[in-house]
Amino acid sequence: MNFKTEQENFWAGTFGDEYISRNISDEYLASNLNFFSKAFNQIGSPNSLIEFGANVGMNLRAIKLLFPKIELFGIEINKTASEELAKYISKENVFHESILEYLPNQKFDVSLIKGVLIHINPDKLNEVYSKLYESSNKYILICEYYNPSPVTVNYRGHNDRLFKRDFAGEMLDKYSDLTLVDYGFCYKRDKAFPQDDITWFLLEKE
Repeated sequence: MNFKTEQENFWAGTFGDEYISRNISDEYLASNLNFFSKAFNQIGSPNSLIEFGANVGMNLRAIKLLFPKIELFGIEINKTASEELAKYISKENVFHESILEYLPNQKFDVSLIKGVLIHINPDKLNEVYSKLYESSNKYILICEYYNPSPVTVNYRGHNDRLFKRDFAGEMLDKYSDLTLVDYGFCYKRDKAFPQDDITWFLLEKE
């Protein structure tokens, strides 16, 4: 693959492979079940969902347990992760490509992104916002590190690989037919179901 940004090469390569082993555990699955049961509380029971940056599907596995009949799709840039993802959702529903290359040719009840916008080159965020928006019939769920203004943070010894900002607010400003339905925060020191300081925002298309 020929990528447009350094961040894409970073996640498609060895670092992306190493990320996989750090994020597969029964404890993480349990935390995700708790997380999504709250984030989906206002949605009801969706029939379809696409995740942008699905990795090996730890988020999608939890969602499938909550909604057994849901049809799941995932976009994943890392080859190893996409092959693992295909073991849990239909192989035809896995898009092994960069989010920046993905063409939203179909719509889903929910478009989801969790811990991925923070790793996108800021110059490309508007492209990703458009793809999230165009992929959704009704809901967009954004789960990221929040900061009221854009900042760059060193990520595991690497510069320009993690960016915090108000992603949901920028989408609300960009699309006048989006409204905020719900939001919440999950703390890394939660004694039962920790997440890595994730703030989530559920947006709805009018």
